[in-house]
Amino acid sequence: MEVFLGLDVGSVSTNVVAVDPAGTVIETVYLRTRGQPIGAVQQGLQMVKDKLGTNCTVLGVGTTGSGRSLAATIVGADVVKNEITTHAIAANRVLPGVRTVLEIGGQDSKIILMQNGMIRDFAMNTVCAAGTGSFLDQQAARMNIPIEDFGNLALRAKYPVRIAGRCAVFAESDMIHKQQMGFPVESIVAGLCEALVRNYLNNLGKGKEILPPVVFQGGVAANAGMRQAFNEALRTEVVVPPHFHVMGALGAALLAMQLIKRKGYSCFRGWQTAEGNFETSSFECSGCPNRCEIIQIAEGKQVLTRWGDRCGKWQVSISEVKTG
Repeated sequence: MEVFLGLDVGSVSTNVVAVDPAGTVIETVYLRTRGQPIGAVQQGLQMVKDKLGTNCTVLGVGTTGSGRSLAATIVGADVVKNEITTHAIAANRVLPGVRTVLEIGGQDSKIILMQNGMIRDFAMNTVCAAGTGSFLDQQAARMNIPIEDFGNLALRAKYPVRIAGRCAVFAESDMIHKQQMGFPVESIVAGLCEALVRNYLNNLGKGKEILPPVVFQGGVAANAGMRQAFNEALRTEVVVPPHFHVMGALGAALLAMQLIKRKGYSCFRGWQTAEGNFETSSFECSGCPNRCEIIQIAEGKQVLTRWGDRCGKWQVSISEVKTG
């Protein structure tokens, strides 16, 4: 078997996708990063290897997410791309002609407007926690509701309660106030979903023409309450793709496939990466008044990469890796 791998390393989750040379998804892995991106990447690779078998040949690898450079160093990626690009590529693959991509992950959210398969506009929120997966996790835990049941509970509400959703702190305070007033839990949960969708559209979608077809992806797309809230707010059917939770990794794999068809070879370091001993360290450069903090990744005594300097003095990277 021959496959292309895509890795999406974020602050909350690390996802790995394997596609065949036709771009069809063969295996997916979704796991929590838990503050250990190197360990999560190695665990994800091992899980994919166990599923595919030792006779599987990796033809190319792409990485994305906030930890894309780190992951690229560890695995030997062929292409490294930002989340906007990879999510757009994957959405257009799943739904050709898609015009709007709504993506809400664990720590950030983004909106991508497309035309003829190309990105024409986008916006990204990495500041406010309201509406992200981590905020929903927090509220579910506070209300003692399993996160898997959070969305379905919202669907059972007879009427949603108005919740202030412009800020995570205000939203939580308003939810507590509504609980103290005796409103049903399902009504409060439904109101929270509507508030978070309003916040998303007022911030990221402000001034933008949101046209169908609309795709909703990212971990929060698993929440049925959020899906219904988007359907009602946009007055159109919002499509949730089959692999909504790993679309960034899928896009990275598809980009690697495109590159390898032109380049002809891969920089992948092999499945043994899953068992490697990697160490992250840092030091301060005293070469000039900037006093840059240099981040270093090493495997044993071999330095794989360094970054963080403004002048390029300390930079060491795997050759042939294309970043963007």
